[in-house]
Amino acid sequence: MKKLILTAAALALSAGLASAQTVRMGTEGAYPPYNFINDKGEVDGFERELGDTLCAKAELKCTWVTNEWDSIIPNLLSGNYDTIMAGMSITDERKEVIDFTEAYYPPAPSAYAALKPDADMKGIVAAQVGTIQADFVAKSGATLLEFPTLDDTVAAVKNGEADAVFADKDPLAAFVTAESGLQWVGEDVALGGGVGMGLRKSDAELKGKFDAVIAEMKADGSLNALITKWFGPDVKGF
Repeated sequence: MKKLILTAAALALSAGLASAQTVRMGTEGAYPPYNFINDKGEVDGFERELGDTLCAKAELKCTWVTNEWDSIIPNLLSGNYDTIMAGMSITDERKEVIDFTEAYYPPAPSAYAALKPDADMKGIVAAQVGTIQADFVAKSGATLLEFPTLDDTVAAVKNGEADAVFADKDPLAAFVTAESGLQWVGEDVALGGGVGMGLRKSDAELKGKFDAVIAEMKADGSLNALITKWFGPDVKGF
């Protein structure tokens, strides 16, 4: 009987450990090519492929959860998921609240786009709420018009609500086409310290596991290969 009890206890402990290794990956699902929802209704994009790879290499079972951008940090802290992989730039302000892994995407420029080459970048400028770009616009002297998603910021320019949109240049590039009428205006602006995975400060062990695999992928070139696949050959890697 004692042996059976010990065996049952060991199995329960083993099951608990296995459960503890299930990591819920939080993302927005509305920021291509970082992350988006594909035609099958599934999370897709650079961060989905990278996140799945990181989890496999770290021997973690991962599931994906979507959350609106403006509440993505509060819901991480509330325990609704365990990580944020959502094109989130590493900033000192955010590091006061959460931890970040080392960057898995290097610092990239932010840029303005508008319908006219002489658009007033000190006029009304659209940016996604809660982003480093919105903070920059608010401090630039322009009138900030915030929206929940990148798509909404672009739509605001097209329908005349805003003079320009200011966003990460890489995802914004998909909207700057001859068909859309949008064009680059002004100079690029360097913001943030690259993109990293956000975690609760209490999850130092999990952070360490992801840091180790990100470093490994940087060293063997596989991270740069993924960046090129999703963002094109002209984008700077590590």
